Amino acid sequence: MKYPRLRELRGVDFFTTQDVASLLDIEPASARVLCTRYTERGLFIRLKNNLYVLKERWEQNSLQDFFRLSNILQVPSYISLMTALSFYEVTTQVQRDIFESVCVKRSERFEIEGITFNFYKLKRELYFDFLKKDNFFIATKEKAFLDACYLYSFGKYAFDIDAIDLKKLDMARLKKLLKGFPERTKKMVRTLCRI
Repeated sequence: MKYPRLRELRGVDFFTTQDVASLLDIEPASARVLCTRYTERGLFIRLKNNLYVLKERWEQNSLQDFFRLSNILQVPSYISLMTALSFYEVTTQVQRDIFESVCVKRSERFEIEGITFNFYKLKRELYFDFLKKDNFFIATKEKAFLDACYLYSFGKYAFDIDAIDLKKLDMARLKKLLKGFPERTKKMVRTLCRI
């Protein structure tokens, strides 16, 4: 069994069949077969096409590990919406085992081992105001709020507006960021925030 050698991959967030081929010094085709078999046996978890993680590594993931994984499942993307607002403690609404991101390609959902990764598409011109923190990309708290309002105003997202602590948002920054959003979103945000 090659698994003891493959445990060297415990320190990585994810790996590919090429990583397995290099580690074991085998052909890529053999590595693909091995990855399929180990996934069927529950030793590997398949994240998406040619992207795996050791089951034992998955079970030790921190919040930041799941954020990094979200960024990898769909590129480009950044953590936003209620996930970011919860991270910044701007909302009392806490989602368990759900990670929300925005992207520019397509809305998509991944369900992996009881964890849900939701990606919501934004227009490219609204894909801004995020930062890199601890090796993952996340919206600023004001942009996460605006992303949620934008999607909500078009009926593509639901969230409990009353759970948001608006006092934790910088209203001047919010007003500045709001300029690029559609009128429907602007109206909603101005009403909610009285700006």
